[in-house]
Amino acid sequence: MSESEKSDAAASAAGGASFRDVPVDWESLEDAFENNAPEVHSYLQLTTGEVLRVVDGVADPQMHVRIASDGNYLRVDPVSSREQYRWMERFIPMVEDQDLRAKLAHAIDGKGAFRRFKDVLMSYAADREKWFTFRSERLRTFMEAWLGAHAIRATPRPQWSEPAPSDVDSTADLPTSTPDLDEPKSTAGRRGRSAEAIREHLRELVEALGPRDLESLAAFGEFLKSRRVARGFVHHHEHHQHDRAEVAARELSSPDVGQAAAPVAPAKSGAGTP
Repeated sequence: MSESEKSDAAASAAGGASFRDVPVDWESLEDAFENNAPEVHSYLQLTTGEVLRVVDGVADPQMHVRIASDGNYLRVDPVSSREQYRWMERFIPMVEDQDLRAKLAHAIDGKGAFRRFKDVLMSYAADREKWFTFRSERLRTFMEAWLGAHAIRATPRPQWSEPAPSDVDSTADLPTSTPDLDEPKSTAGRRGRSAEAIREHLRELVEALGPRDLESLAAFGEFLKSRRVARGFVHHHEHHQHDRAEVAARELSSPDVGQAAAPVAPAKSGAGTP
């Protein structure tokens, strides 16, 4: 039985509701399930599969209202702090290094356990990667259960493939474009190379930063991401409202509407006719 058939069978058993195919962005959804900060609210876009993150004090206060009234968004329920604490408890006995095992056991004792746990692992690259894998597997289990509970079937996201070398070579004999068209392409190429250089520089900075600085950098990155997504949502909402206004204006100006609205003259009485 295929995955699609299994999902449909599970949906029938759950009450007959059919599953909805969504190209889920797993990486963003994993971040949303892990982040249970009270000021952070995440929503899954059911058409694109992307995750919208709204941060209190950063986004428009009315954005929650607009998103809640939009049926294309589904609020994400993050994994509780208590459950994520249990993951750390279960991971520690799996560590082979006795010294590291003792440090991790001491780190999770008391307030600030999550930060101390991550700080200790910063100096143990191999065990840090094992922890990331261990945590991702458990987050994936929670995500799949959550998607199934909401009758959502995750589908592969569209991939943007690079053109084959033969396709690039075949364009060599084509006529040269006009200068007006060449300039934007050249500018786009320069922007692309510049972006790659900036990303490489950021990677170098990340390697040199400490745990606390990394958390500050990540928080600022989340702020920039939330602001960009918020602007996109507002633009989409305004565009949708504009389209509805145009449709309403066309309906009011339609001749059929005018004829239907014309008053009907009352019939004259038969009295006094010859």
